[in-house]
Amino acid sequence: MRHRNFRLFFFGQLISLTGSWMQTTAQQWLAYRLTGSQFSLGVITFASFVPVLILSLFMGVIVDRFPRRRLLLLTQSWFMILALILAWLTFTGQVTFTHLVILSLLLGIGNALDMPARQSFFSDLVGRDELLNAIALNSSVFNGTRIVGPALGGLVVGLWGEAAAFLMNGISYLAVLFGLIGMRLAALPVNHAPTRGWAALGEGLSYLRGDRRLLGLVSMVALFSVIGYPYNVLLPALARDTYGLGAEGFGGLMAAMGVGALVAGVSLAIRGEWRGKGRWLLINRWLFSGGVAGLALAPSLPWAVLALGVSGYAVITQLAITNTLIQQTAPDHLRGRIVSGYTWALGGFWPLGALLMGTLGDRLGATTATGIAAAGSALLALLGWVWFPEATEL
Repeated sequence: MRHRNFRLFFFGQLISLTGSWMQTTAQQWLAYRLTGSQFSLGVITFASFVPVLILSLFMGVIVDRFPRRRLLLLTQSWFMILALILAWLTFTGQVTFTHLVILSLLLGIGNALDMPARQSFFSDLVGRDELLNAIALNSSVFNGTRIVGPALGGLVVGLWGEAAAFLMNGISYLAVLFGLIGMRLAALPVNHAPTRGWAALGEGLSYLRGDRRLLGLVSMVALFSVIGYPYNVLLPALARDTYGLGAEGFGGLMAAMGVGALVAGVSLAIRGEWRGKGRWLLINRWLFSGGVAGLALAPSLPWAVLALGVSGYAVITQLAITNTLIQQTAPDHLRGRIVSGYTWALGGFWPLGALLMGTLGDRLGATTATGIAAAGSALLALLGWVWFPEATEL
């Protein structure tokens, strides 16, 4: 926090992400209200992230070639425009499920560039030895807003409707835009990637395949993104059908995950750099599967809230440690391309898992689908230990 540029980014994200979580909550609730289908929730998530699956790896080449602040100004402006369009469609009563899908696809196109640019941007703000602290603090703000944003979003939807939440999100992007404009960044050396984009992409992928540590970290994120992490797309159905909750209660369940995730981010930031992060990563894979199993087996709402807190803690601990290890292991001239591999694994495979969870939820029920996600995550934790022991030794 002693770095001025990091402070500007931190507080800009604090405001902007609060609005983003408000929109996520309102959009999920709106989609379920319009369709009454759990599969539709998976479709929205799929549409939001499938462009990441298709474009993210190539976007890493762009991140290595152009100033990251300029790229972030572009993506954040794009997100603001989309939020305002959605607010207008909803306010005028014209919004349909098709509109939600199209706008989610456009949002995903922006995310394909924003995710690797934002993750790589930390190396422009702090030194390599402070990356874990910076990433953990960013996780803290991401998940602190995950507590406030959904709760506030549910309240706003209950009082004024979904359009108000979308409008507030659009306005919130001004904070991060002004923060980026106000930064004083040192001139960075230009990284001249190969002339042909495919050659640059191939260089990054070859390095990723050749390093078992990086390959293991990225592969496990991809697998968990299909089988484990997307269990939260079932929360609207669990909130309304299992516990009889409204939009405010759904926001509360989302906030419960945020509490656990915030604890994870703060504890990692306080702990700072240490050896043996790979072993802690493995432990939290098991802990995540236990948290999701607890949600599936919860006999009452308080137990479900506790299980969501545990799973929120475990997933953010995994992602923060994985992100840090990747950035500390990757060479500087390939950072954008290697980090894009991580964002591709996380954001690109998530939509496939969202469709899977939505389909299972419609056919078997949300509780059974959540149990399947828990069992699959436990199996992945075991397989990751066996397949990629190099990654757990970092």
